[in-house]
Amino acid sequence: MENLMVFERRQFLAQATTAAVLGAVRSVALGRADAADPPKAIAFDAFAIFDPRPVERLAAELFPEQSMKLTSAWRSRQFEYQWLRALSNRYLDFWRTTEDSLTFAARQTGISLTVQARDTLMGAYANLTVWSDAPEVLPQLQRAGIRLGLLSNMTRTMLENGLAKAKLLGLFDLILSTDQLRTYKPAPMAYQLGVDSFGLRREQVLFVPFAGWDAAGAKWFGYPTFWVNRLALPAEQLDAVTDGEGPDLQSLANFVLRRG
Repeated sequence: MENLMVFERRQFLAQATTAAVLGAVRSVALGRADAADPPKAIAFDAFAIFDPRPVERLAAELFPEQSMKLTSAWRSRQFEYQWLRALSNRYLDFWRTTEDSLTFAARQTGISLTVQARDTLMGAYANLTVWSDAPEVLPQLQRAGIRLGLLSNMTRTMLENGLAKAKLLGLFDLILSTDQLRTYKPAPMAYQLGVDSFGLRREQVLFVPFAGWDAAGAKWFGYPTFWVNRLALPAEQLDAVTDGEGPDLQSLANFVLRRG
């Protein structure tokens, strides 16, 4: 069943939208000898900065025997609901689609999800902590004169609260939520938000995704892209490569700053 859900997600991604896509290479921090200048700005997906793993750990505490099935179904429906709603002009924001997908995933896996358990799991999304390397590496990039921004499907409130909690809010020039456009990445207009807001050409903005599908979508849009592949996942097989890949933000900094 899990393999079927993975297949359904990939099939949906390939068939339902022309915006989603392009694979990423597995080598760490691919060199670009022909790249003359570092980027003028970096746009991060939220989960390159925020650690989503506590949500899964909490699910394991609440439902120790069924948590893997629950979180797998939850992740799959979370993305699919967002893309389906965007494509069908029936938009709901990240918070609502995440809650709806949790309710469905619980039903699909036969879990009796109480209101308290639902609120506890959703509350974990409202209180995400940053990855341990973020407080050290992000100031390095800022000191190098690179403007920093978030470009995420999460709501602006979630993004601002998370950065404020981590005392990183002041490092970011822009906090961009696709919610303001009532769409989701990988729609081209979602990536265009970064170009318009920074006031730069797309080739001057390095995009940093957490997920392979986001790496693909950003590269297809035309961003130079460095995939922070924290979970060591395989690249999506969608006929393109990112400009670099590494396991953490320090590998990103090495990739960017050595070109300056």
